[in-house]
Amino acid sequence: MRIGSTLALAACAFAAGCAAPPAKPDAARAREQVIASEQAFARTMAERDLRAFGSFLSDEAVFFSGGKALRGRQEVLAFWSRFYAAPQAPFSWAPEEVEVLDSGTLALSSGPVHDAKGKLIGRFSSIWRQEAPGQWRIIFDKGSDVCDCGAK
Repeated sequence: MRIGSTLALAACAFAAGCAAPPAKPDAARAREQVIASEQAFARTMAERDLRAFGSFLSDEAVFFSGGKALRGRQEVLAFWSRFYAAPQAPFSWAPEEVEVLDSGTLALSSGPVHDAKGKLIGRFSSIWRQEAPGQWRIIFDKGSDVCDCGAK
């Protein structure tokens, strides 16, 4: 009985050692998912849908808005609700650059922010985390002003 158990354990160990390594994530596919997620996230502003906006936020999201770090989905939603109150969107954004880690777990998106008239007013940077297969949520977001260096 003891020899049978030992042989069974050895066979299992051998099979585990010969198993194929986990598949490497498809970085191009992950990048396309993040681009699509960022575009859908931006559409929530155009469509005035605060609830949909919230669906793109991780529970532990940190947004740098209003001079302080907003922590968690609820705090971000409470602050950002002011941007969804009026019938017309006060600004819009779109991804221009997207990079995904080789592990396929984190991504950075960044791009321009325009006011309602189309004038460039800032740039955003967001860090996305894959929280389930194909489901990306924002964990960090920060905007920055743009220099109007050519204006005199």
